[in-house]
Amino acid sequence: METFHKLVEWFVKNGGDRALVALSGGVDSAVVALAAKKALGNGAIAITADYKTLADEELAVAWRVAREIGIKHKVIEYNELENTSFVKNDAMRCYYCRTELGQHLAEEARRAGISLIVDGTNIDDLTDYRPGIRALRENGVRSPMIELGIGKLEIREIAKSFELSVYDKPSNACLASRIPTGSKVTYEKLQRIENAEIIVKTIFGVRQVRVRDHGDLARIEVGRDELHKMFDIYKLSILDNKLKELTFKYVSIDVAGYKTGKLVIID
Repeated sequence: METFHKLVEWFVKNGGDRALVALSGGVDSAVVALAAKKALGNGAIAITADYKTLADEELAVAWRVAREIGIKHKVIEYNELENTSFVKNDAMRCYYCRTELGQHLAEEARRAGISLIVDGTNIDDLTDYRPGIRALRENGVRSPMIELGIGKLEIREIAKSFELSVYDKPSNACLASRIPTGSKVTYEKLQRIENAEIIVKTIFGVRQVRVRDHGDLARIEVGRDELHKMFDIYKLSILDNKLKELTFKYVSIDVAGYKTGKLVIID
């Protein structure tokens, strides 16, 4: 595939013989990691950050994808909830998050003697409000798919052609993205959100799920192509009971379906 060949060649031209890839567990970073491995062999290293606001499911997927690719893989751990700027959850939360991530990636690269750090950001990401992209740039992280003009559709086609298990995986974001801007991020909220999303997936068999935490109210978003699965009175009753066990008082389904950035408030 021509696009993937260009991505592999990008590493040959820019990475020397080594590169560090930020591997999140999503399809975008998986394809970048695959290209780095093809280009640099054992000189490519994947780094996944477990920063305590990442769902356990995402971490498990990152491990699996790294094995599929055959790339060296390391998980680094730190706690975003110790970052007071992040916890206050203002409109720049993603900037604080990605600044901290970028600093940790830069430190890992320095220790390994690697000068090239990359992530999976693609051109479609530029259409959304993402201050985190700027934070990564400020810490020396490059995005080969932006530099080459590669978008999501091509990325999924590449992943499918190489039989990566995440080729059709829905996009995801850190659990803190489910908390309205201005409402403090806490460990208890993140745990409740993660457990609630597992319950929704288990009961209804849906893949794209966000449980937005509005205090007493859990507002559930699923992909528009899966909304029809939610209209089962018996299952809704089970869902209501399960989420109330998690201390939500009210449970609602967002009939508009899932959309990124619904809880971002920009002054």
